Amino acid sequence: MTQTSAVVALAVLTTGPATAQDPLSSIDWLSDEAASAAFPGEPPVVESALPPEIDVTPLDRLSKDPIGLLPSDVTGLPRNIWSSSSEQVIVELIRQDRRESLPAIVEFVKVLMQARADPPIGAGPDGALFLARVDRLVELGAVEQAKALIEVATPDTPAVFQRWFDLSLLTGTEDAACRVLNDTPALAPSYAARIFCLARGGQWAVAVLSLNTHRVLGDITQSEADMLARFLDPELFERDAVLPAPSNVTPLSFRLFEAFGEPLVTAGLPLAFAHADLRGNNAWKAQLEAAERLARQGAVPENVLQKFYTARRPAASGGIWDRAAATIRLDSAITAGDAQAVSRHLPAAWDAMKQARTEVPFAKLYSDALQDMDLNGEADEIASRVGLLSEDYRRVAERLVAEDDGFDPFLLGIALGRPQDVPVTAPRALAIQAAFDGAPAPVELQNLVANGKTGEAMLRAIILFNEGFAGEARSLTDALALFLLLDLDDVARRASLELMILDRAT
Repeated sequence: MTQTSAVVALAVLTTGPATAQDPLSSIDWLSDEAASAAFPGEPPVVESALPPEIDVTPLDRLSKDPIGLLPSDVTGLPRNIWSSSSEQVIVELIRQDRRESLPAIVEFVKVLMQARADPPIGAGPDGALFLARVDRLVELGAVEQAKALIEVATPDTPAVFQRWFDLSLLTGTEDAACRVLNDTPALAPSYAARIFCLARGGQWAVAVLSLNTHRVLGDITQSEADMLARFLDPELFERDAVLPAPSNVTPLSFRLFEAFGEPLVTAGLPLAFAHADLRGNNAWKAQLEAAERLARQGAVPENVLQKFYTARRPAASGGIWDRAAATIRLDSAITAGDAQAVSRHLPAAWDAMKQARTEVPFAKLYSDALQDMDLNGEADEIASRVGLLSEDYRRVAERLVAEDDGFDPFLLGIALGRPQDVPVTAPRALAIQAAFDGAPAPVELQNLVANGKTGEAMLRAIILFNEGFAGEARSLTDALALFLLLDLDDVARRASLELMILDRAT
């Protein structure tokens, strides 16, 4: 047994109390410190893959709340969306609703979380709103955006660094975070993270001794000690049984299991973990499943989904293999400009996207090409629906109106902002119609807007929309009325089109 192996063995066998680190954030799977409860001028640009310079500043530092990736001229939102509201209220609203929503609403939430805006009332140096925005982006799978937001802000406090460290683990860029941690140990979110980074920095002997010391002192749990021991010297445990997965998988534990050759399945883990499956060393099926899962929430660009669908020919059939095969056939037909082949293959591909709930990414990928083709039969009707799910829905609707071929007039009315002109009877359609026909937003939301609490009103409207999506028709009307009041017509129209075309319940 090597000296290193002997020290690792001592670390594992030594008994002592095991205590977890105190949690700090609203995401219950972030490593240790982030585990307690549950997004004028040019925008900043991350110009290098090198770790940002870290300056530890006094506690009277300015709040990070105003920092954002998207300026007002990009979002179309005023800088004062938060400034008249209490920081505590805004943070609670961001954390309040966790129900599944429609792509247009999810996209709008991400814009709000990335917006550069003036800080709310009571904003302090801890940047509670900034942290809540980062956490919300992570929950929605927007890992790259959350990581970029942190890097613009600089991860110079333990709470912010914790999130940067975890996101770096999920994206395979942990060496940069570890260099910062090894240079500034005071930022360490946990002893386990410190030991991991010592090893990643080549200080294996120091890492082993640190593991032994903190295990004896009870600074790390038995589970952490077992994982770190295998990470530091996997050969010592070659004949041992597979280590059971921890009850609460964190990015660090996930990365440790991957490092010592026992990778964890991401299917049952929070959405952010799915990014790890997109790496090239994973099986194609795992990559496909992760790409679908992430695309469903708009957490990866639509061309990422296309790349994995069309990477190779499926060797099996059923489920995800059939979806890949249907996409390959359609993609080939579109590339060839063969309208007859597209007419044959589009219905199967559309059914596949409905199964995967990836209709909107599909529309972003293929709508333009489909609108330019002379399709027949069912394919022509599907292409029109796909067009109305795309960002160019207004032009598609104008063309369909001009053609007057009997396409659903209510969908065309929504796209053109005039659904009230079409007779309807379905509850969701009536709810949409009422909002566009001038139904007032709830008085409490109108009062928030009148008092300058625009962002707060938006967050409450999003919660109302999700209630309506779950079945409360009146809530749909109230939410859409607020969007229209604030000139968020695009959000209102796209959400309404998705509500009717996708025809799904939570």
